[in-house]
Amino acid sequence: MQRPGPDEAKLASQMRLVGIVLAATMILWMGLQWLGGQLGWQARFVFLFDLAALAAFVWALVVTYRIWRQRQG
Repeated sequence: MQRPGPDEAKLASQMRLVGIVLAATMILWMGLQWLGGQLGWQARFVFLFDLAALAAFVWALVVTYRIWRQRQG
């Protein structure tokens, strides 16, 4: 069995980071939505959480696309 090269190790690290960001964003977003409903927060504050989650998902999509392109080459 061969050890992965430095490029493969870097890609694996990036893939792990994307997975962690996606999971954490989803859990945090759902928790804040629930908490906002329980505490009666105004919609504008809850909308900020939606935008933050959307930004994290877009970041994960961009990084995933870059990883995919690097693996193609």
